[in-house]
Amino acid sequence: MLEIAIKGSKNYWLWIVFLLAVMGAGGFFYIDQFTNGLMITGMSRDVSWGFYIANFTFLVGVAAGGVMVVIPYYLHNYEKFHKITILGEFLAVASLIMCLLFIVVDLGQPVRILNVLLYPSPHSMLFYDMIVLNGYLFLNIIVGWKVLEAERNQVEPEWWTKPLVYLSIPFAIGIHTVTAYLYCGLPGRGYWLTAILAPRFLASAFAAGPAFLIILCYIIKKFTKFDPGWDAMQTLAKIVCWAIIANLFFFACEIFVVYYSNIPSHVAHIQYLLFGYHGYHALVPWMWTAIILMVTGAIFLVIPKLRNNKTLLPVTCAMIFIGAWIDKGLGMISGGFVPSPLHHVTEYAPTGPEIMITLAVYATGFLVLTILYKLATQVKEEIHG
Repeated sequence: MLEIAIKGSKNYWLWIVFLLAVMGAGGFFYIDQFTNGLMITGMSRDVSWGFYIANFTFLVGVAAGGVMVVIPYYLHNYEKFHKITILGEFLAVASLIMCLLFIVVDLGQPVRILNVLLYPSPHSMLFYDMIVLNGYLFLNIIVGWKVLEAERNQVEPEWWTKPLVYLSIPFAIGIHTVTAYLYCGLPGRGYWLTAILAPRFLASAFAAGPAFLIILCYIIKKFTKFDPGWDAMQTLAKIVCWAIIANLFFFACEIFVVYYSNIPSHVAHIQYLLFGYHGYHALVPWMWTAIILMVTGAIFLVIPKLRNNKTLLPVTCAMIFIGAWIDKGLGMISGGFVPSPLHHVTEYAPTGPEIMITLAVYATGFLVLTILYKLATQVKEEIHG
């Protein structure tokens, strides 16, 4: 099927060239980082995880969100998701590739990743993270490819693909659960020290992933002859609606516990994020923007008339997607490090090279996504006309 990827319109190739150009520009800055180390980033002794890990955390959620089309279709025979299930699986593939690349660039020296392979430890959350991330990636590649190939040949998929689909469901839950455990397993960081972090991560994942998938469905419908189906997008919108409401509820629970218990090590982080702390307030406008976007998006989706508006729906999904990115990306990482356990404030902001390397990783992911979606939509067009 790969021959489909080398055939396309002028706009298709312009998009490919643009992505390659961004990858090349980011690669130039990565060579600088590889040579001089992480000193070119905005990270420091006090803030040792930054923009790379923020985007990694968010994209794990986007990847996990793909399971929200897999479960209804494969477990409950929800036929309306027949056309878009492969899109959710391929979105997970591209997201996971970006996740792994963000880990690589965050390590400084990529060879350090071999430490997890050469010295595996069942006591390490990173060890389990490696297993679930790579496992979920390979499961989606194999299942997505074999199912699409079978659909193109108009035959039933191999019998062993069904067990792999069922196996991918706990892996999808596991990738974001283990990621949450990476944070809440650190007792010195009050903002992360909460048992509700994993459910909160999953709720935001089940909102952001399907929201982005709806946006992609709009783009596919505009630039190809393949129609993912309005009913399927409406069902996804309902999933996004209740998932983002759950995420907001979990965040409200955190606010109540923090201020009602009034534990200083917990209050300081929320205070810094929402109102500023000792004159430092770099993330305050970002966090309130995220809250406004998520709340407004939830209101738009919970009202049927607004949710059914074909013009408003992609805008609403973009609001929720961006809000979740700010909340779980910028807010979650910086909010956990600032202030420090000694209540010292070292604010963090990504540098220009850091942003360019991040854009290069996203360009790589979108290149993979473009090629996979080109294959999927072409096959769907051949079958459904």
